[in-house]
Amino acid sequence: MPVALTAEEFERLVSEELDGLPAGMLDGLENVAFVVEDRSEDGQDLLGRYDGVDLTRRGRYGFAELPDRVVVYRLPHLAAAATVEDLRTEVRTTLVHEIGHFYGLDDDRLHERGWA
Repeated sequence: MPVALTAEEFERLVSEELDGLPAGMLDGLENVAFVVEDRSEDGQDLLGRYDGVDLTRRGRYGFAELPDRVVVYRLPHLAAAATVEDLRTEVRTTLVHEIGHFYGLDDDRLHERGWA
């Protein structure tokens, strides 16, 4: 049976997992918003998404630039987890994976570093 959390409970869990990530992973984040949505608008079965220009391809941010976004999708996470601890593990993995994309790491590099 999947885990059932309200949107507010899930957002709180995501926030707790984000707060628990190593400082070295978070220190370089600049102009990045973390958001929770129920599911991907394009219908893809994703757990998360990084929307932005990774650090390896960007210049400096200018005045009034919109932030990059790390999106965590609630409903696919809930469907994939049998327990709250499983859910926490999957959310943590998703956050690390999407933050890795911010730094310009592809999936192979994320696996090499143990971030995926």
